[in-house]
Amino acid sequence: MLYQWITKTGLAVLLLSFGLNSAYAKINVFACEPEWAALSRQLGGSAVKVFSATTAQQDPHHIQARPSLIAKVRRADLLVCTGAELEVGWLPLLLRKSGNGKIQSGQAGYFMAANQVALLEKPAVLDRSLGDIHAAGNPHIHFDPRRIQQIANALTQRLMRVDPANRSLYQQNGQQFAQQWQQAIKKWQQKTQTLQGKRVVVSHNSWVYLEQWLGLKKIATLEPKPGIPPSSAYLSKLLTQLKQNPAEMILSATYQNQKPAHWLSKKTSIPVISLSFSPVKNETLIVWFGRIVDQLIGVHL
Repeated sequence: MLYQWITKTGLAVLLLSFGLNSAYAKINVFACEPEWAALSRQLGGSAVKVFSATTAQQDPHHIQARPSLIAKVRRADLLVCTGAELEVGWLPLLLRKSGNGKIQSGQAGYFMAANQVALLEKPAVLDRSLGDIHAAGNPHIHFDPRRIQQIANALTQRLMRVDPANRSLYQQNGQQFAQQWQQAIKKWQQKTQTLQGKRVVVSHNSWVYLEQWLGLKKIATLEPKPGIPPSSAYLSKLLTQLKQNPAEMILSATYQNQKPAHWLSKKTSIPVISLSFSPVKNETLIVWFGRIVDQLIGVHL
């Protein structure tokens, strides 16, 4: 009798301990870009452990599928990436090499932000001779705060599906993020009213969602074709064009080659605004986006 009681008690304690550990075990989130890592941390809170495959100083188009990244993907419970072919050069290889069935396409652990929103600039014709184009549309969706909110809503639901034990935590964090984000959007919209209609030159066609949200007017691109560096002849032609139809700023990502932008700026006196393409390490989305807004309006104060 005593032996049976001890055995049953021990089993009960073991099951209880397993249940507690399951409830409080952190799920591993593999984020392809820092913006989704930041969003996952805010929505997941204490229930997630987040790894970002890239930094704000890297071009997310061109990343090596290193063994260290394969190891991280192998242990992931949830994959959060942009999609729309942004990571087509490296993510499929990571997924194939990882052997992790939980995060393959079609599974609950596979989350593509671009699938949650409407994309701009869907090409009418797919022709690689036109440069680095994306069949689904422009993937740089994180520069529209309204789309970020849509993605946050969808990611909250996905976290609850992948980790139902922490459903209430994700729901609470999602509601808190939405409230703070909407307040921030109102503030940013008030601050950026002076940017409506401002003419811009861009280094790469990365800013279409920012342009649409703020009402900026793109009049030229430093690349003759997406992903193709400008030649001297092309820059000279662009210089002539800008003398006839001036711009008010040149937008460039900090990870991009700044020489063409600064050459053009020196010739035209158009200021270059180098923007961080993603949040830096441990930076929240609100702080990062606020920093971008402040840089843009700082030119026109």
